[in-house]
Amino acid sequence: MRDIRSDPVLQDLVRRFVAPDRRYLRLGGSIFRLSPVERSAFVRDLAQAAYEITPAELDVLFEGGWRERKTAAWMVAVAHRSEYRELIGQLLLASEGPYAGAAYCVALAKFGTAADAELLSAYLDHYLSRPDLDYDQAVVLGTLLYLDEMLGSEYTTRFRAPGGPWGRWLEVRGVAALDPQNCQQAVQQLCAFVDETAEVFASLDSSS
Repeated sequence: MRDIRSDPVLQDLVRRFVAPDRRYLRLGGSIFRLSPVERSAFVRDLAQAAYEITPAELDVLFEGGWRERKTAAWMVAVAHRSEYRELIGQLLLASEGPYAGAAYCVALAKFGTAADAELLSAYLDHYLSRPDLDYDQAVVLGTLLYLDEMLGSEYTTRFRAPGGPWGRWLEVRGVAALDPQNCQQAVQQLCAFVDETAEVFASLDSSS
């Protein structure tokens, strides 16, 4: 992992793509608290950033901390750079830091294929067996529900079956968790925002 304190290349990329208007903090639920004027400007700026950043620069951001990785995942989703699917799946499974997991889920949801559902399933296979860890289990399951609906698939069935991995994870933890269906709705809203931004991105691409 690159250390921003000693990496001038990463510092420059953070200045250009991650820090403007505190982008890394707004990417997520905070989007929906923006005024219409703020949202329009945010969409435009994010689309421009996704258009300008190069694959080599994205690679550097994905080697950074959670702020850099979270922002990179969103730009990948907007630009539909599905060549990052495997890397995002690896980062999701590794869970090396907080706050980026939902961004990985949004990117995989927007790629929207069986391959993405398999990566989400691999995460659940691993982390639903770890009731000592409360990471992104509910968000990942919600994303998989979203993909099941989109693909007409049944990836979530085995996880949510009576006495299955999800129920056992909740039972052992003995605490309330996020409702996967609420997470599915949240992912759907975030994907709609990606679609909105991708339209602006496409207009930039067509005018070049």
